[in-house]
Amino acid sequence: MNEIINVDFNDKKGSFSITVDGKTEAKMTFVFAGNDKLIIDHTEVNPGNNGKGYEKKMVERAVAFALERNMKIIPLCPYAKSVFDRNPELRSVL
Repeated sequence: MNEIINVDFNDKKGSFSITVDGKTEAKMTFVFAGNDKLIIDHTEVNPGNNGKGYEKKMVERAVAFALERNMKIIPLCPYAKSVFDRNPELRSVL
């Protein structure tokens, strides 16, 4: 199994996704709010992938992305917010 976490963005919005063997299995979208914030607005995981930790992996990648750019994250998406709620070590970017 070849699992890849991708990031794709332009000057207004972007996404983090997990591709397994060439197929996108999970996606988290965000929009930029100015130069110093990103808002995670939606997360979806394909059926059959529950319990694989994809939400957490994408949030971890979002945290790394925010730290690299000195940004804060606003998790409007309930899935992303629940990951932050369960993992205090990720909250430095909130």
